[in-house]
Amino acid sequence: MAYTRGNSAQIIVGAAALFSYEPLTGSSILTASDLPTQVDNVSYKETLSSDTDFRNVGYTSNGLELQFQPDFGEVKVDQVLDVAKLYKQGMQVNLKTTFAEATLENLLLATAGQDADLGIATTGAFDGQNVLNLSAGQIGECPLERGLIAVGPGTGDCAAGSSIERIYVAYRALSIESVTVSAKRDEATMFEVSFRLLPEDTSGAYGKIVDRTLSVTSA
Repeated sequence: MAYTRGNSAQIIVGAAALFSYEPLTGSSILTASDLPTQVDNVSYKETLSSDTDFRNVGYTSNGLELQFQPDFGEVKVDQVLDVAKLYKQGMQVNLKTTFAEATLENLLLATAGQDADLGIATTGAFDGQNVLNLSAGQIGECPLERGLIAVGPGTGDCAAGSSIERIYVAYRALSIESVTVSAKRDEATMFEVSFRLLPEDTSGAYGKIVDRTLSVTSA
């Protein structure tokens, strides 16, 4: 094969649309069987938007960052000054983004709160209003894990039939870092959130990344 400098069609630029898995009943942990079936030549963003089990978090800032952090142990021997062998002893995967839409639904997701903390007040001073209860929780309470799906641009040269979108699927995502809520004169209220991804029980997979080809005219 002749040498080429590279292929500009393989460069990916652009942010992704982020969806959280929020079924009305049952677990919010995502499994492969919960993924909506793709529709030919229809962006997966549209497919997710028409599925009531998924909620679009709306605008985000600074895109999406998926970070893989393997942990390796070392074996040292007398005859080698450096380590003689490395072995994998741990793995951690994180997904980071910033919610630019400061809704109570996004704040609940960012703080790994319980669904029961968010609702409409039926009594008291704020009767009929949306309320997020800032609960301290209790001993033994499990933080809420949710499935996440992001759909962003992929590789491709924009020719008909060759446009590709990249789909990021996380089966179990749990917000693990502190979240700041601000109200400032010269700055928008945003929620910076870091999700720790956990492997699902059956396959041990964190999720998947899919490059999906669709017609550019229907993206």
